Amino acid sequence: MEKEEAKRYERHLNLPNFSLDHQHKLKQSKVLVIGAGGLGAPLLQYLVAAGVGTIGIVDFDRVEESNLHRQILFDDGDIGKLKVKTAAEKLKRQNSHVNIIEYPLKLDSSNALEIISNFDIVADGSDNFPTRYLVNDACVIASKTNVFASIFRFEGQVSVFNYQGIFSNPNYRDLFPNPPLPGSVPNCAEAGVLGVLPGIIGAMQANEVIKIITGLGKPLLGKLFLFDALSMQSRTITIKLDKARKQINRLIDYDEFCGVKLDKNDTISADELKKWIEMEYPFFMVDVRDENEHETKSIGGLNIPLKKMEERIGEIPKEVEVVFYCQAGIRSLQAVKFMKQKRPNQKFLNLEGGCSNGD
Repeated sequence: MEKEEAKRYERHLNLPNFSLDHQHKLKQSKVLVIGAGGLGAPLLQYLVAAGVGTIGIVDFDRVEESNLHRQILFDDGDIGKLKVKTAAEKLKRQNSHVNIIEYPLKLDSSNALEIISNFDIVADGSDNFPTRYLVNDACVIASKTNVFASIFRFEGQVSVFNYQGIFSNPNYRDLFPNPPLPGSVPNCAEAGVLGVLPGIIGAMQANEVIKIITGLGKPLLGKLFLFDALSMQSRTITIKLDKARKQINRLIDYDEFCGVKLDKNDTISADELKKWIEMEYPFFMVDVRDENEHETKSIGGLNIPLKKMEERIGEIPKEVEVVFYCQAGIRSLQAVKFMKQKRPNQKFLNLEGGCSNGD
């Protein structure tokens, strides 16, 4: 370790029981962060500051104005830019001794194992259930520790799954054997989130990663830490092994598993939509994102936020095909399912990948 690095980490080295060997372990470690959003932003900053030698970032999304109240790695000038590239540029300036690997893509069953196998630890900061189950199963197959965190409104959770790749240690499926019903748990865009909460939980997630790498302290193995920002109360519950849990030996279609997959006949690609527009094909388009998201960036159409869909259903015409879109195709998928129930004889389509796809 260079002298200037030792100077940078001096306050670490002044800690009781924290030696140069512990700092060297951080430098030699490789951590993959899933998501550069609310949790990923503070998580990445603290891992970089701590001197984790190699950090991979997986994220296909772009910075939106509505991200800025909590995703403190970004600012006004970053709106519209790819999160992973913007994050990498800023993190490299924060600590030039850290190697940042960018993955500007969507993690799925076709690439997860190849990416995850290159790292020692995975820190999951994703915001949807298909990705959480995908990351969990890939970590089990690849024998990687999964440091998990999630946030919802004013509350957060942190845990350590599949510790040291040992099957007898709890994983995400012991806590949640089955995903919730589609649409039953709103995401941040629909439910909202306290701006400081991701910073608190993301820092705790980084703390677990650092503890595991250095061997200091006790990780949240078999424990789920729960935090309430409004009451400033916390509690830790024990995760029991699911005796019925089967060996995980392959990755599956997680959108289908979580009930958020549509038939191909109910989707439309960005290229197909462009052709429709060019040939002036008669259709109606609805943006189901929130008003501020629509104002920041839009590809057209009527703006009806998903949470207002039922009360404004009369604004959607009955005589034409309707294309729903959002940022990544998740909320619009729920809109299609909702409308198919209300109007089974009408054609509704989901823009695959959302309005950020193909930018």
